[in-house]
Amino acid sequence: MDRSKSPLKRFALPCLLCCLSLLTPALCLAADDSGDAGASEVSKVDLRQLVDDAGTIGIIIAVLSIAMVALIVEHLISIRSNALMPPGLAEEVHSLIAQQQYRSADSVCKSNPSFLSYILSAGLSEVQMGYGAVEKAMEDAAMQQSARLNRKIEYLSVIGTLSPMLGLLGTVWGMILAFSEFTAKANPDVAELAPGISKALITTLFGLSVTVPALASFAFFRNRIDELVAQSSLLAEHVFADFKHATVLGNRPVPKQPRKRAEEELAQRMTNQQTAHPAPPPGGQET
Repeated sequence: MDRSKSPLKRFALPCLLCCLSLLTPALCLAADDSGDAGASEVSKVDLRQLVDDAGTIGIIIAVLSIAMVALIVEHLISIRSNALMPPGLAEEVHSLIAQQQYRSADSVCKSNPSFLSYILSAGLSEVQMGYGAVEKAMEDAAMQQSARLNRKIEYLSVIGTLSPMLGLLGTVWGMILAFSEFTAKANPDVAELAPGISKALITTLFGLSVTVPALASFAFFRNRIDELVAQSSLLAEHVFADFKHATVLGNRPVPKQPRKRAEEELAQRMTNQQTAHPAPPPGGQET
């Protein structure tokens, strides 16, 4: 089944809805309850002014948002079915293994670097040791590559965790400045606190605007990796199905010397058992 376009289709719409929902509080940030006319004028938010009010912390959050978008685009390209499991690779390697052309199969895997080829190459390196060693090598390779992919998407989790903390830091700092200016005035008015508090909350808005899509993307790609890893492991087992069948029948391509030595050892054990427990005479009674 070709899933090369499904991640983009499934993720584009939720991401768009998420962005639209995050723009709503920004459009309502400067809303005023004093009257309909005033509310109509203030509803036009100056984004440049918002960025200026956010200050240095707002710029840092903006940089994190750019990094988040770049990571999402990269992951949509690299973490997909055709990228991790190139079409035709499994069939070609399976055919070569059936012909016992293990070096050619390994060359094909190395010439097509991917998640699946790495697993198959690890299994091919252990074919002389039997299917048990092949299976163990593929499991270890799958775990290693899965960990690498999970470390790759971990940056989205870091951005999603760090952004609201930076937003909260900016808000706390803005509140401190607002109250400092308020108490420094000779005749302070409580209404004068509103602009300062509004500016202080901008960084929190920016931080949450980055956190929601970052954590949602992280969860999406984590589940996607789990699904593709399971598919790749199952496909690798099918590639070695004939080799496994040959191993069960005792026809696996192991070196002749170790196999001959094992047969001689088995024959020696049977001889020792017959010597230790001789068969009774024909009369059925021992003399």
